[in-house]
Amino acid sequence: MANRLAASTSPYLQQHADNPVDWWEWGEEAFAEARRRGLPILLSVGYAACHWCHVMAHESFEDEQVAAAVNDDFIAIKVDREERPDVDAVYLTATTALTGHAGWPMTCLLTPDGAPFWAGTYLPKEHFLRLLAGAAATWQEDPDRVREGGERIVTALQEAAEAAQSSAGGADPLDEADLSAAVAGLSADFDTQWGGFGGAPKFPPSMVLAFLLRHHGRTGDPAALRMVRETCEAMARSGTYDQLGGGFARYAVDRAWVVPHFEKMLYDNALLLPVYTDLARADAGSRPWANRIVRETVGWLLDELWTEQAAFASSLDADTEGVEGLTYVWTPEQLSGALGEEDGARAAEIFGVTPTGTFEEGASTLQLRADVPEDERAWFAGIRERLLLHRTLRPQPARDDKVITAWNGLAVAALAHAGWALDEPDWVDVAARCARFLLDTHVVDGRLRRSSRDGHVGSALGVAEDYGNLIDGLLALHRATGDGAWLSAAGDLVSSALDLFDGPDGTFTSTGHDAERLVLTPRAEGDNAEPGGLSSLAVATLRHGVQASSVTHLERGAAALSGMSHLALAAPRFAGWALAGAEELLSGPALVRVGVGPEPNGPDAHEPEANEGPSGSTALGEVVRHTPSGILVGLDPQLPPGTAVVCRGTTCGLPTREPGDLPTAPGDSAR
Repeated sequence: MANRLAASTSPYLQQHADNPVDWWEWGEEAFAEARRRGLPILLSVGYAACHWCHVMAHESFEDEQVAAAVNDDFIAIKVDREERPDVDAVYLTATTALTGHAGWPMTCLLTPDGAPFWAGTYLPKEHFLRLLAGAAATWQEDPDRVREGGERIVTALQEAAEAAQSSAGGADPLDEADLSAAVAGLSADFDTQWGGFGGAPKFPPSMVLAFLLRHHGRTGDPAALRMVRETCEAMARSGTYDQLGGGFARYAVDRAWVVPHFEKMLYDNALLLPVYTDLARADAGSRPWANRIVRETVGWLLDELWTEQAAFASSLDADTEGVEGLTYVWTPEQLSGALGEEDGARAAEIFGVTPTGTFEEGASTLQLRADVPEDERAWFAGIRERLLLHRTLRPQPARDDKVITAWNGLAVAALAHAGWALDEPDWVDVAARCARFLLDTHVVDGRLRRSSRDGHVGSALGVAEDYGNLIDGLLALHRATGDGAWLSAAGDLVSSALDLFDGPDGTFTSTGHDAERLVLTPRAEGDNAEPGGLSSLAVATLRHGVQASSVTHLERGAAALSGMSHLALAAPRFAGWALAGAEELLSGPALVRVGVGPEPNGPDAHEPEANEGPSGSTALGEVVRHTPSGILVGLDPQLPPGTAVVCRGTTCGLPTREPGDLPTAPGDSAR
């Protein structure tokens, strides 16, 4: 049996390379084989950090009985959803339509032409065997009927997609009343006890929080800031945040954020970093702990996800040696063994580690529901260091080290922004190194690719979110450094993206016009775990219009954002990035250009004040650092230090040295 997965650039596919299942990668060769042998296709979609993907792999794909059933009657195709988000989106749509829910591992049965006729998620071995036997028998008895059923499903999904596209086209822009209505809708769904929105499972609502910060910055609405503050603090003090090593897990299985699903994803942390950064800028009361979370999370990114190629790996696994959370949870006895009886007992009290446990088999996640008293802080810092060192001696979760363009674009933007806000130039430098790698390696013959591993770029073409997020990262670097090369590189990608993803309804398509044709055209209209292709590209185009003074890009980005207005009003939790972009649009969109260039009249014309930073004079710089979240701030080497220019759209005012001339939030609580 050929081992077709061993040379894959996907660690997930390589995890399955030695299975007895005769796996194929997604591609025309696999479909040609299905047509040649007259067999249906078993499509299995997952990703490397997925706990239930591992469970199904161990139970079924490593099992000789299951492998025989698959190999005899199906062509088996394994897909990494992170490498092929287009394939994942098509069959996720089908799975949701057929079952009412979706997730991973995703299991679909297809005709040799790719039409789905059955779809589901995780299946225990015995259920899976029954499915395979029943589907094989049905196919052998009447393959034409199965094909017709698959074609009907595809037709129904196409009609639904066309109806959704028709409703998006020509929609009105989101206005002030719409954005206030979105805040009201979020307030109704807000968990006033534990923060966040809805019940369990509970996901970090990073893009919604970004919108609420911008709404507060524009309107001064205290309810918007309260939802951000309470959610961020609840997450930061919970088991979903790594209290020893920093960084957030994917989501919590409970309302109170106590027990996470332990996988740690680059995109979650890259999206949460700017939220905590901007909360610290907006709210003085939150600043000490929010800045701590930023610094710890940056430290985790650099310690755990930074690769030799000067970019960021995708994730850390949920499992360690087949056990979920093994690396991270503690019992009171384990704390005492690591710290001694007295320190261990006090640490158990502080971290909420109980004899009965909060997780499985008497173990607990670590929580920090209250700050330690000031006289214990030095001791506590030592305790954390000792526990983290002890934890490094445990087995560690596997790392998916492929580099995904979209997620690295988010990380570039986050580090550039946080580095500027907290005056950490090293973070900005890391962001720049990552951006250079992406531009040098992931752009092939002018076309952006989705991912690479060990410096070897994959064949999958970049989708809209790859372009949108990378453009946004380059724009953040331009703002943080004043280097026009980043703006130029962003402009080149915007021009390419507008050609590749231009939609007939004025919005953007998810995949490029040169992409592989699938049974359905992927269209992820909303945001999910990260900004969707439409919103990411729309917001990036809008921001480029501001920074490059391009009326064309301002108008194009605004028009594309309008395509999400229906979803933003009906379900604001799934349109946070578009809502954040709409807030920026209503704010001007505004850009404050801060002088960092030479003095026009020589070196003695401006006498720097004490502790002057890159934002100009102390007074002006302090105001600049705490401008509302919806106001972009960029360093400008053409302006002298201690001066700033406020631009709205493509119209800029005169240079000023007066802090009072800069935009501030109504009822500003930052200082």
